[in-house]
Amino acid sequence: MNATLNGNLTKCTKAGSRRMASLGLAAIALTAFIGCGTNPPAPSADSAPSAAETKPTEPPVPDEVQGAAKTLLGSDVKVLVFGDLAGNGNQQFLAANILPKTPTNAIPGTIVSRAVIVEKDDGQWVEVLHVDEHLKNQKGVLGRTPLQPVTGWRLQYEQDPVQGLQLYFTPENTSDPHVLPIGVRWNPKVKRYQSTDASFEKFLPEASQMSGTPRSSLR
Repeated sequence: MNATLNGNLTKCTKAGSRRMASLGLAAIALTAFIGCGTNPPAPSADSAPSAAETKPTEPPVPDEVQGAAKTLLGSDVKVLVFGDLAGNGNQQFLAANILPKTPTNAIPGTIVSRAVIVEKDDGQWVEVLHVDEHLKNQKGVLGRTPLQPVTGWRLQYEQDPVQGLQLYFTPENTSDPHVLPIGVRWNPKVKRYQSTDASFEKFLPEASQMSGTPRSSLR
């Protein structure tokens, strides 16, 4: 009986050893399969960088520029762009008092009640374009400006590498999307901002009866 029992135990031991060996080989094969994957797992949407993280940050507005803008237009002013805007070698900035946009109006642009372009000239900040109820420069009211006072303007602007800052003003109370905006840009021949004709190519003279608009300056 003891011989039979010992024989059975030997058979069980050999069978168990074979099963353990098979399991060990299976585990090694599974590990090798996992380690040899051709592609890493794709990142989830949560781990992908957001648009805010990838968008380059805008340079901070210099304190000197922000201070001059607040002096001219108050504490709620926003500096929209600054630098050599006209391409004339002088530092300028465009600042505005921005109003909430009317959602029912499809005309694009930022609604402003007032805006200025200011240039640094011989250590002073000098206002070279003033926007309130009318569009004005140092010589008077710009051409194509409406005779009736405008309480708000839709402003669009872009920086052209050749012609410099280009601005487009549309009266805010105009809901017709076919109304052409008033184009304004730097005229290097007369060295001031002027409006352009409907083709946005030819510069227009200022209204002579408004000549002598005060030239504001800040130290």
